Amino acid sequence: MSRDQESSTYDKALKINLDASKYGTFAEIGAGQGVADWFFRASATAGTVAKTISAYDMTMSDEIYGKCQRYVSRDRVIAMLDHEYSLLEERLSDGRGETSTFFTYCNTVRARGYKDNGECHGWMGIRLQLDPMGPPSDILCHVRLLDKENLDQMEALGVLGVNLIYASFYHRDNLKDFVESLMDGLDRDNLEVDVLKFLGAGFDYIENRLCSLQLVQSGLTDAAMFTPDGEVVQPAEVLYKRPIALLRGSFDPVTNLHLDMMEQTRDKFFEGLDEKQQERYIGVCEISTNNLLRGSVIDHVDFLDRADALQALGKTVLISRCPEFHKIATYLNRYTNQPIAISLSIGLLNELFKEKWSENLAGGILESFGRLFKSQLNLYVYPWKNRKTGELVNTEVFRVDERLRHLFIYFKENEMIQDVECSDEALLAYTGRDILRLIQAGDESWRDKVPDVAHGSAVRLR
Repeated sequence: MSRDQESSTYDKALKINLDASKYGTFAEIGAGQGVADWFFRASATAGTVAKTISAYDMTMSDEIYGKCQRYVSRDRVIAMLDHEYSLLEERLSDGRGETSTFFTYCNTVRARGYKDNGECHGWMGIRLQLDPMGPPSDILCHVRLLDKENLDQMEALGVLGVNLIYASFYHRDNLKDFVESLMDGLDRDNLEVDVLKFLGAGFDYIENRLCSLQLVQSGLTDAAMFTPDGEVVQPAEVLYKRPIALLRGSFDPVTNLHLDMMEQTRDKFFEGLDEKQQERYIGVCEISTNNLLRGSVIDHVDFLDRADALQALGKTVLISRCPEFHKIATYLNRYTNQPIAISLSIGLLNELFKEKWSENLAGGILESFGRLFKSQLNLYVYPWKNRKTGELVNTEVFRVDERLRHLFIYFKENEMIQDVECSDEALLAYTGRDILRLIQAGDESWRDKVPDVAHGSAVRLR
């Protein structure tokens, strides 16, 4: 079905109400009380709504769905879906199971409270049959609420919930349409969707890492994350209050040099961390959508190849749309108050001192660096070898524009920019592009420059 951007929230609710094949229940706890209301505002509500419930009190909620450690969590929304959907099938299958595709929509949300400045976010999900009498499948998403007022947050949640239900019925065969329809009637000032997952036999054909990529590509979030086993996760679950070392790269292909950069950065980073911080440390590999472009189009197969290689090496992957370093720094600081290390090549350090990256900032390059070094963030710079002269170039011999020389010296003297060693200078003989050319030319010498577990992904680059 083609994407209909003109449908209002009311029209979407009415269309579902008028579709006799769709019938279900709504369970909303916490601040997410506005989704079912849209279906009551529209006509023909009896065509869709079997039951609505709001177990707002904690004790009541525990009695219905069981106790849990966190009430606004993925586990909680899944427990809600389990309970409510089983009741729906148990009570209505005999009467209308052969003609209806049942669904249950649930959410658990923490919105702005009285004198409350904490994180406002929520989980929502829908469990639905794709065909009458068929097994159910799930769609889950996590949302960050960005409006300042409670009423505005609740209104945005109501619209998003209707959009999710509508997309689950009418856009589930087109990921791009599905994702972009979630923001109908909304914009990024209202909310951010940073997790979207399709689960169950009916969605076996959907690769959830591509859902993460689409969220970033369509602008619903600045970055999305998945773990070494491919599990799509809420970034806060992984990064919260942890020391982070981030390697920015194209990883096209993943090379031994990348691994050395991470290892050397980790060792240098650990010198400034205590034992407890070292235990909580996490290394992250970040791929920017800019590094996935083939012309004006993002290559999804290429993205999965790079992700497969990094996951085979046990790496946590972040996909972002933050080409500027100060933007990725702001993103990481959202989740942690611990030290952050960004590992980069001397070539990328040179780029940082080019004013084109701060043209959109009123304060120019000074504002860019101010945002970058706002918290406990340091840059760890990996050397480069000049092929013509054989000189090893690090920050000690790095030359910056004369107008910015004193700024660079300030960063160096305050250890905001630090050198890391290269364990083997032979690693510096080939760039990623050089290795890619070897692979494409069928020159088997590339195998010595790429980790063994990443060979399979690298071969597909031919």
